Amino acid sequence: MNIQDIRKEYTQHSLNETDVVSNPLQQFERWFDQALKAQVMEANAFNLTTIDSDGKPHSRMVLLKGLTDKGFEFFTNYNSHKAQQIQANPWVSMTFFWPELERQVRVEGRASKISKERSQEYFFSRPHQSQLGAWASNQSEILSSRTLLEDRLEDLNNEYPEGTKVPFPTHWGGFEIEPNMIEFWQGRASRLHDRIRYTQEGLTWSMARLSP
Repeated sequence: MNIQDIRKEYTQHSLNETDVVSNPLQQFERWFDQALKAQVMEANAFNLTTIDSDGKPHSRMVLLKGLTDKGFEFFTNYNSHKAQQIQANPWVSMTFFWPELERQVRVEGRASKISKERSQEYFFSRPHQSQLGAWASNQSEILSSRTLLEDRLEDLNNEYPEGTKVPFPTHWGGFEIEPNMIEFWQGRASRLHDRIRYTQEGLTWSMARLSP
């Protein structure tokens, strides 16, 4: 099959202004709950785009790990490329895609570090091997071989076996993305998709329907 011939009709749902609530974070939570109930694979996975010092965009998949009344939380190594880019330019974008529901959510906003206490709370809730992984990987740095990484993890397992407390890595923690734009996209037939965009205006949100 030619790439140009790949297409799918979206027919499951519609999205009207009367279907959504006035607060987009609450609307996101509603859609996210529906994605979980529909057993969407990796429903909390999103594409995070950051901008480097040359103005070039960089995108990668990240996992959402918290929802607050202000925004979206994720965690990473603060020495990673994405974290360094965020600290130089905090404006980012996020995209969730849930094909099982024929839905997409786009978010634009500003990222900032969360408190050390919140980062520690999440870190110690992680599985033991994930905690060790945060120490084993110098994220985004060049790695000469996979064996080197596995050897680091083995050394850490010997030093901190299952059942012992892993120290909190000060180079690791969370960011919260506070949105100023959230768009909800519902696939429809004939590519006449429904798009509802929320834009922040001061302390309130305005809503508009966009052409597909």
